Amino acid sequence: MITLDSIEALRAFAGQPPALTDWQTVDQDTINRFGLATGDTQWIHMDPQRAQAESPYGAAIAHGLLTLSLLPSLFASAMRFPNRRLAVNYGFDRVRFTQAVKAGARIRAAFSLATVDELPDGQARLHWDVRIDIDGEQRPALVARWLTQVAYHSRNEEQS
Repeated sequence: MITLDSIEALRAFAGQPPALTDWQTVDQDTINRFGLATGDTQWIHMDPQRAQAESPYGAAIAHGLLTLSLLPSLFASAMRFPNRRLAVNYGFDRVRFTQAVKAGARIRAAFSLATVDELPDGQARLHWDVRIDIDGEQRPALVARWLTQVAYHSRNEEQS
């Protein structure tokens, strides 16, 4: 677990080797619930028997957007931000789904802090290079540049 409790700690972590998460299974139930929640109920995701018989993957696969939506929980399992007063998603500069995640596959994420843009009021915009690996596969499931914004409590706020 990486602890980043200040903008100084963020600057020191930038350019370091990536933080890796534990492996997590993407099961068919998770895929089905995501499909129902988003209205994307295409058979390649939701019908394992048909997907096994007809898809080029030989199995049902997770939605690319499901894989992307797992980033916050994966991130929280690898990073701690004590003294943070606010954190928001700022967006993505790029996202690529480079390999399908089959139902039942195990994934993990790697988070590398590429740059830290300091902003007023104790805030920073963070540029994360993100990769989601699939256990046993050469190519990752996803590569992205994820932008987040954080704000830390000031020293005065800590003392009050």
